[in-house]
Order: sequence, then structure tokens, then C-alpha cells
Amino acid sequence: MAFSPLVDELVESLRCLPGVGQKTAQRMAFHLLEKGRSGGERLAGALAQAMTGVRRCETCQNFSDTPTCGICEDDRRRNGTVCVVESPSDLLAIEQAGDYRGGYFVLMGHLSPIDGVGPEDIGINRLLQRVRAEGVTELILATNPTVEGEATAHYIADRLDSGGADRKILITRLAHGIPVGGELGYVDGFTLTHAFRGRKPLAE
Repeated sequence: MAFSPLVDELVESLRCLPGVGQKTAQRMAFHLLEKGRSGGERLAGALAQAMTGVRRCETCQNFSDTPTCGICEDDRRRNGTVCVVESPSDLLAIEQAGDYRGGYFVLMGHLSPIDGVGPEDIGINRLLQRVRAEGVTELILATNPTVEGEATAHYIADRLDSGGADRKILITRLAHGIPVGGELGYVDGFTLTHAFRGRKPLAE
């Protein structure tokens, strides 16, 4: 049974969220219309502002509502160490662990030739330019321990190792402890802290 066009459009719009199917979208829509109108209006306003106001940091590619995010503007974090992650959720997981105090670079994905995602699509050239321009001394490759994440980490390491001036950069990979096939956004802070402290050069 179809409802009014406005209700149907609300349900279909909610289905764009990950893990939200038809039934879940209907429950969400009915809740907002029955009991949560004020919350729905707030949600609509926040969505509208975020969709137009949130951009990618010019330095690290993380989400930001200013040209440069707060982490990149923090002078205390410019210590020569940059951690490369696949997504903003991975960055958030590391920040919540509270042990890392360097900079970041968010790839917004990983290499996937099957899906047509190449180095230029995730900003690897921008990363390499930043490493050289800022005189980065350690690059932590914290891509997810998946096939695609490992391939992305090795590609970045190979690109850096192929340049003579880059040989002074220490390239490290997070230590074991993170489950193979898992994602950083779902790893607890204790495991992340130990993984960082036990990191080692990628070549070993």
C-alpha cells in the first residue's frame, strides 16, 4: 500500500543510509511523523547545512567546515609523523584511542582496479607531495588489513621508496592485533593503542 507522495519520498530517501532497508526506513519515517517532528526538522536543517558546508580539508582530506581542519592547524601535531587512513571513521577511531598525536591523511577509500579506483581518485599524489613538502620523517600506513588495504599500503610505500630523497622516511605499518579482514572503525581503543606502539617498518 502506497502512502502520500511525500511519505513515500521520505521513506525512499532514508533508504540511502547504509543498512537501512524498506521496513527500517518506514519505521524511521513513521516515528518522525508521529512523535519526532521537532527532531525531524532539526535533522533536516543539520543535513542541509552539512551537505553544503562540509568540505574536505585541503591538507589531510578529512571532513571539515573550514579550508583546514583543526588537527592540521594544531602546531603541536606537526611533529613529522603522518598517519594514512582510509576514511574519517578510521581517523575518529584512532583519535578516540587517545595515544597518537601526529598528523593524518585520509584517502577516502582504497585502491580497487575492479571498481575503477586508482591512485588519483584517493589522493595518493597529494599525499606524496605533502610528505616531501613538509619533510615528514615517519609515514604510518594505517589502511585497513584487507586485501585492498594491504595493496594500497604497499603501493604508497613503493612510490616513496622509488625516490632517492624519500629513502630517509621511515615507513611503518600498524602491528598485528587488528583482526585480518576487519576495519579500524570497529576496533577497540586498547587494541589500537597496542597496535600503534608495536608498529614496524613495512619491509620487515
